[in-house]
Amino acid sequence: MKKKKGLSVLTPYLYIAPISLILLTFVAGSLIIAICFSFTKYNIITPAQFNGLYNYQKLFRDSKLQLCIINTLKITIISVPAQILCSTLFAVLIASRRKTFLGKLAKAAIFIPVLSSSAVVGTVWKAILNGGNPVVKAIFGIFGINPTMLLGSSKAAIVTLALLMVWKGMGYYMIIALSSLMSISDSYYEAARVDGANTWDLLTKITLPLLKPTIIMNTFLATISSMQVFDLIYTMTGGGPSMSTTTLVMYAYQLTFKSAKSGYAMAVSNVLMLIILIIVLFQQRFIRRDVSEL
Repeated sequence: MKKKKGLSVLTPYLYIAPISLILLTFVAGSLIIAICFSFTKYNIITPAQFNGLYNYQKLFRDSKLQLCIINTLKITIISVPAQILCSTLFAVLIASRRKTFLGKLAKAAIFIPVLSSSAVVGTVWKAILNGGNPVVKAIFGIFGINPTMLLGSSKAAIVTLALLMVWKGMGYYMIIALSSLMSISDSYYEAARVDGANTWDLLTKITLPLLKPTIIMNTFLATISSMQVFDLIYTMTGGGPSMSTTTLVMYAYQLTFKSAKSGYAMAVSNVLMLIILIIVLFQQRFIRRDVSEL
């Protein structure tokens, strides 16, 4: 009996052992390597040479890094609110028509971009916006927009990338919000209707307050995702024009594979890691406080 009891206690840990080993090897291991090599002069080819805090001191003098931080914040500020607003709105609309064919079709159509590879999406949209297709040019011409300038202009390119991130990612957050909506009991809405509540009252007094924890979680998930975006930028603009779409991740990539400054690139990556760590800590604090209020 004791042997069986001991085995039953270990069973859950055996189930999570494979993924735990993968995380420890590739996530924790990569993190330790990045921290160690950030204190060296390293270019992948030659052996690393310890240079102390030089890379971190260089961060404060690097004007390109400051521009990359600003670009990362711009993409985040544009894409995150739009993703959360659109995903929540579509989740509410689809939940109200979840049993109809139109509701099922809309849910599938909005979620399809999430399943598509970011590299493929970037390549396809770049081909669409290159101005070579007369149909696309005519459609944009109705609104007085030259499609080639959406990626060719330093001001328009970052907005275009952010909007494409909204289109591609909102389906993921919509599904999370939709699952939370399904857990809300119909008794709340029935009681409110008996008291004379209209559709707006149901949305603002019941749906949104009960969705608050999910909206907070989606906001932080979208923020972290937007700060790590790489594939779309790499395939669509490569960080241009004039570094207007070069984010921290893209800058670290360029330092590693184009400038042969891997040690400094890891210092840049650690800056991004620190920013994301602060965001995660804020997320935990907000969710904990929200749960205690409920």
